[in-house]
Amino acid sequence: MKKYWDNLGAREKLYILAGTGIAILIVLVQFAILPFWEERERVAKAIDAQEKILMTKNVADLIEKFDEIAVGHCFCRHHKDIIDEPCQLDTEACELRCIYGTSVEGHVLATRGGVCIDLSQMNRVLEVNASDQDARVEPGVTRKQLNAHLRDTGLFFPIDPGADATLGGMASTRASGTNAVRYGTMRENVLGATVVLADGRVIRTGGRARKSAAGYDLTRLFVGAEGTLGIITELTLRLYAIPEGMSAAVCAFPTVTAAVDSVIEAIQCGIPIARVELLDALTVGAINRYSKLELREAPTLWYEFHGTPRGVEEQATQMQEIARSHGGLDFAWATRPEERTRLWQARHDAYFACLQLRKGSRMIATDVCVPISRLAECIAQTQEDIAKASMPIPLFGHVGDGNFHLMILVDPDNQADCEEAWELNTRLVRRALAMGGTCTGEHGVGLGKREFLVEEFGEGAVGLMRELKATLDPANLLNPGKVV
Repeated sequence: MKKYWDNLGAREKLYILAGTGIAILIVLVQFAILPFWEERERVAKAIDAQEKILMTKNVADLIEKFDEIAVGHCFCRHHKDIIDEPCQLDTEACELRCIYGTSVEGHVLATRGGVCIDLSQMNRVLEVNASDQDARVEPGVTRKQLNAHLRDTGLFFPIDPGADATLGGMASTRASGTNAVRYGTMRENVLGATVVLADGRVIRTGGRARKSAAGYDLTRLFVGAEGTLGIITELTLRLYAIPEGMSAAVCAFPTVTAAVDSVIEAIQCGIPIARVELLDALTVGAINRYSKLELREAPTLWYEFHGTPRGVEEQATQMQEIARSHGGLDFAWATRPEERTRLWQARHDAYFACLQLRKGSRMIATDVCVPISRLAECIAQTQEDIAKASMPIPLFGHVGDGNFHLMILVDPDNQADCEEAWELNTRLVRRALAMGGTCTGEHGVGLGKREFLVEEFGEGAVGLMRELKATLDPANLLNPGKVV
């Protein structure tokens, strides 16, 4: 080789070196630079997605009107800080969209400026009563933090909205999530609370007893009030024993209707499913690409079963037989903890996966809940709307309790997109109400669903809500402009 090289002329050597350099550069670009750049863009998009806010018609109008608002930020370590200590306000105007999220329905949008009270530093687990299966926590404790604290007790807190949300926020929005079909929502699992009222009074609601007939149920008044009636500074929560056996499974179906019908039959047969999630074909495809799965791109149910090992096996076998009777395909099991974790993490990442379906889009998330007997009908009619839409609209939800979501991917700079999305959302909500359902199963009211409350409950009931708000907060200090 050396002899051959020495015999070459200067120009030939130059050509060979240049060609070798180009070849090496091509290899580097193909196998190193491009993958790195693609991963960088993917991560950037995921981060950007987390910062995007809901752009319903109502919220978009408010943002346009109150684009820059002077918002103070108050960090609190104890409920006394809320009453006694003046907040250190940063009065310099700041862009709201960059500083605070708004939650799904604009719950945290400061439409009139003011002070944002941050309770994230009130993050202590105050007490765990293993024998009574309850815990007392501050509102800044997250669900994952609580479950990590409970790891050695054999107990866990089951409410799982997907995000590692604070328990105070989950109580304020009456959150639920994937486990609601078996364990209920925050409404059923908050035993009591400490609340600071608008006039500075600190009250205690409920207690540790599992039942009580004493007076009005004030705990339920504040759970789901979205911070409009008082500031929750402490919670007493119901805990559950960690199941001895757990198993997860996925099963594809020829149609969404077939999938929903199988769940209805399972519930009617008394199978105690812990979780059962429905994803349409579009969502499954997005998850496959985002989470590196290889599921059949068809309407799919994701299950989880809790109990004794033998009980879990019996539940799963029964569910498999029911699924097959409705055309279920590819019934696949995930029994190892790491397999279940990967599966459910992919489900929780569906939001970010679906954002990739339309580059540069923002997602308008909406949800409704109907009696489970009307769920298949409601979804079928909604799919007809989706088929006519001009943008991608993934559909998924907690089919075990009749709750499902639409993720409408809009171009934020296209007013026609926003108007079309709002019209579709309005049709969806009114369809659910006509079927005896609700305008929101777990997202809350905030700003985005305010206009539907009268349609759902009537003027009399909403009027009473307004009277309660005026009684407890006559100066309208607490989260003004939300719910009612």
